[in-house]
Amino acid sequence: MAATHRIAARTVIAAAVCAASLAGCAMGGSNGSGEGAYGPQGEKAEAAPAPESAVRLIGDGSTAYTGAQPHLPRPERLKPGQKPPQFVVFSWDGAGEDSQKLFSHFREVAKENNATMTYFLSGVYMLPEEKRGLYLPPQHSPGSSDIGFNDEEGIAATVEQLRLAWLEGNEIGTHFNGHFCGSGSGVGEWSVEEWKDETRQAKQFVQTWKTNTGARNAAPLPFDYDKELIGARTPCLEGRENFLTAASEMGLRYDSSGVNNQVWPQKKQGLWDLSMQLVPFPGHTFEQLTMDYNFMVNQSGTATQGDPAKHEFWGDQMRDGLLQGFQRAYDGNRAPLIIGNHFESWNGGTYMRAVEEVVEAVCTKEEVRCVSFRQLADWLDAQDPKVLKKLRALGVGEAPERGWASFLSADPAPAPKGVPGAPAAKP
Repeated sequence: MAATHRIAARTVIAAAVCAASLAGCAMGGSNGSGEGAYGPQGEKAEAAPAPESAVRLIGDGSTAYTGAQPHLPRPERLKPGQKPPQFVVFSWDGAGEDSQKLFSHFREVAKENNATMTYFLSGVYMLPEEKRGLYLPPQHSPGSSDIGFNDEEGIAATVEQLRLAWLEGNEIGTHFNGHFCGSGSGVGEWSVEEWKDETRQAKQFVQTWKTNTGARNAAPLPFDYDKELIGARTPCLEGRENFLTAASEMGLRYDSSGVNNQVWPQKKQGLWDLSMQLVPFPGHTFEQLTMDYNFMVNQSGTATQGDPAKHEFWGDQMRDGLLQGFQRAYDGNRAPLIIGNHFESWNGGTYMRAVEEVVEAVCTKEEVRCVSFRQLADWLDAQDPKVLKKLRALGVGEAPERGWASFLSADPAPAPKGVPGAPAAKP
């Protein structure tokens, strides 16, 4: 995967008013069926924003403890015989706000469609170019980065979006820093200790952005990043084996750096494996990874602006592939659908249009929960391990033969008459 998360020209966004205004965020995470992300709205646990007097600055004031995150639904264990919700996760690699304003746009798309998402922030997007020497990338010279750095205006814009996203119930993960890919000294060659160092630096740049930009009077990010950061996606999906070991030792809860089929997740090295998945690729006999970059490579190669005459078709192809994968799970095994994207206008922005249309098509459907990875991991942790084991036994698109009530009942329902195992017919 090429390094593509470059920050473009910026538009100055004024810093948000102080943390006392945190109460003004919109509600997300429910749908038109009258249920919240995990159950009836009446059972949702809503955390009220902390009053200004309860805000506790952390370190140099770049981050702050402001209480529990608002708009996080309480995970509930499935009842015997209950059909699982259809979870869908939309996630963004290298999240940052630039002149395209895609971060802010998709925040609004999420709110309008009862969704929350995961934003994998690149740490160097919180570090101004003139301070690039503070970044000490593994196996590279100080201040190196394949995606560049940011400037004060771009950092202010990104901080604004991160703040609002979190207050709306979205998750802030990490895409690490310099996005080094390929052979040689790319992330695929990094040791466990080097991954730990890279992760610590990604956190540090978030925790010191005010010092590094000189914006000491700006409002803080309203979360403790030591607690907020629970998962990641590695650059180019490389280096996963050693990262998993590092992540496990650092106490992270999930990873989304792999490739999987549309089946229920399991844990690897103590972390939930929430990998992106293979879905149908309309017009082809092979399946495609649920990521905009991979659709692009299989359509226009590495040319990010291919034949304009094909842009609409390529976007439709991605949209329809994701929707086919969604329907396959929704009607089948109900495995969570994991989708990954970038804030990029590749091929005329056709993939952004495709993702938006998928959000609009699926997130307000009955029994669908468009959630962040944090919310999905919370729900998985709340389930009976025996139930999850049963769910993992279902293949791609495979619905329980005798229905969900029988499949997940406390006591399996008797087999229907006339099939093996059914009670003998009375004379």
